Amino acid sequence: RLNLEPRREAHEKLTSGAYLLIRWSEAIERNKAGGLFQQPANAPAPWRKSMSMLTLQMPALPDPVKVVLQPATTALLVFDMIDRICKSQPNCTGVMVPALASLLARARKAGVFVLYSTREPESSKWMPEVAPAPDDPVVKSVGQDRFYNTDLDKTLKAKGITALILTGWKVSGSVVYTSVGATLRGYTVVVPTDASLAATDYEVAIGQFQILNQNSANATNEPLKANASTLSRTDMIVFQ
Repeated sequence: RLNLEPRREAHEKLTSGAYLLIRWSEAIERNKAGGLFQQPANAPAPWRKSMSMLTLQMPALPDPVKVVLQPATTALLVFDMIDRICKSQPNCTGVMVPALASLLARARKAGVFVLYSTREPESSKWMPEVAPAPDDPVVKSVGQDRFYNTDLDKTLKAKGITALILTGWKVSGSVVYTSVGATLRGYTVVVPTDASLAATDYEVAIGQFQILNQNSANATNEPLKANASTLSRTDMIVFQ
């Protein structure tokens, strides 16, 4: 079973054959009428239990890789690192905040364009360690894909940005959806695995898998594959 502890090494590798447990009893009940799920005659006892769990196996995820980015054409995007979301999530406070704080410091020193996004920026309290600087733009989001119905693409194109580092809460939400929106618009995407997590092991695994196997796939995690997404780690991102 997956066991991603809040330590850096936990994000270095999801070892081969990650097993996911999915509650599916409700799906069965919803679809009985349509005949999508049928109970075999020799079904084991777990099938008949109302809270049965189905074990599935997904391909092992490749290791995070080192990437070298040009500061002038790179933007670091930070999503939803706000008090009411992050403070109650151990993966956010214990792993993401320190990792992102270090990455932000290096990015700002290198001159990387930094941009924030959340749904209610006027009333949101950002986590102080990773809060926006006074001149950092904040995009008000209206969907999980931060390009949707916003000026994000226009803002980035005006700066000559071609590569995006996507961080924040959460990898199976705004980060995966924005990675799709970004690659569709011709950006090359980097997602540091220690700066974008979720509440559960399942969400983290599914989010990372989707990022690599989306519209513009990079299943082998080739570093900086054009118009695709790469999984890296904050200490493996170099600005030069």
